[in-house]
Amino acid sequence: MDGLIKGLIDVALGHNNRDDEEPRDERSRSTWAEVVSGDQDKDEDSSASESSHRTHSHTQNPWNRQEKSELGGEEWEVAGSRPSNSSWPQKMQTVEEGYQDVEQHSYHQKTWKGEENEGDNNDSWETVSRKPRRQQHKIQMDHWHRYKQPLSEQEYSEEVEIGSQVEPSEEELADLSQACNKLWELDLNRLVPSKDYEIDCGEGKKVYQKDDVAQGALFSYVSDDIFRRPTFSRFCSLLDNYNPDEGCKEVVTSDERQEQEAFIEEISRTAPIKYLQKYLSSKGIISANYQDFKRMLTNLWFDLYGRGGTHGSSSAFEHVFVGEIKQRGEQEVSGFHNWLQFYLEEAKGRVDYQGYIFPRRRGQIPDSETQLLTVQFEWNGVLKSVSSTLIGMSPEFEIALYTLCFYMGGEENHIQLGPYPVNIKCYRLGDRIGSAFPVAEC
Repeated sequence: MDGLIKGLIDVALGHNNRDDEEPRDERSRSTWAEVVSGDQDKDEDSSASESSHRTHSHTQNPWNRQEKSELGGEEWEVAGSRPSNSSWPQKMQTVEEGYQDVEQHSYHQKTWKGEENEGDNNDSWETVSRKPRRQQHKIQMDHWHRYKQPLSEQEYSEEVEIGSQVEPSEEELADLSQACNKLWELDLNRLVPSKDYEIDCGEGKKVYQKDDVAQGALFSYVSDDIFRRPTFSRFCSLLDNYNPDEGCKEVVTSDERQEQEAFIEEISRTAPIKYLQKYLSSKGIISANYQDFKRMLTNLWFDLYGRGGTHGSSSAFEHVFVGEIKQRGEQEVSGFHNWLQFYLEEAKGRVDYQGYIFPRRRGQIPDSETQLLTVQFEWNGVLKSVSSTLIGMSPEFEIALYTLCFYMGGEENHIQLGPYPVNIKCYRLGDRIGSAFPVAEC
């Protein structure tokens, strides 16, 4: 009887032991990268780019001052920046393969401590609490390693079949704006605001204002599904191939070259790139051979050139889409005009959104539906006083847009993209793309 009573008490108190009870699972660090976004943020491009510590001087065009300075010449005056709170690793890791744990209660910034520990490079990052975030987000990327395989062993999407839609009309061949707008219409992978992603613009500011007016991050949500789209996924896999120090010579491995060529092969199957090829061949810029066209794209975007006084330290892809840190004089961010790179770096705490830049016209305040944004932010403690980004565009659209403007346009290209009047700035370094980015015209 005593044994029976004791057994009943144990059951009631939950002390019964089960030998076959399975231990609680811990999440694997080898199959997921956990990405987190925060509160408020906004992207929109204005025509003013002044130093955060200068007075209200509007006598020069700040876009020309800042963006021409991105080409690496010492003679150009540049927008100011804040001192960096970190030094940079030799290779910046955009998203680790595996599981990156980010605690629930705060938004984090990771700063490089300057030394790599053997066996686990993650130990070299010091986590610093920053801004509150909204939610956790996972991106499945355990398949990205396949992109480093030989091209013949990779699997690609089926060729898009839209027939004559990729044939440029006579009107489009005669008008760059109409051609660019046709690229917008052909961007079948463009995301839908509030469905595929969510942003919070937060508060606005003037370019010269140095205070942080954003309470949180720009991106509060991006759908997992977009990172399963082949062109998005392959694009993201390229982002960790670069040293962000503008003056540091890049070392491109054979695996990275295969990633580059595989990315070009993937996007070449999409409508915007097919239209680009038809357009440039109709103009006699390139041959009609599609293999030659793909080699041209690979060379144009990925071939290395000198910037910041160092040979082989930069490329069009690195500058425009990944971003670089100017090390001469005060540090500042140059390039970095891609929303996917912004999202991934913000989610990992390396980008601190500082607020959107007030548009030139009243009544044009950006909202969660806006897809052309001008923002101010810090990247690992280094300021980008004004930066413009097209939000939700596909990688193939941006590659096609900037390539078309490079070959067919000038330094300024006033065009229409859907509902947005845009000036596509395109700076050249000889026969290379030095910088390319959108500026809102309204």
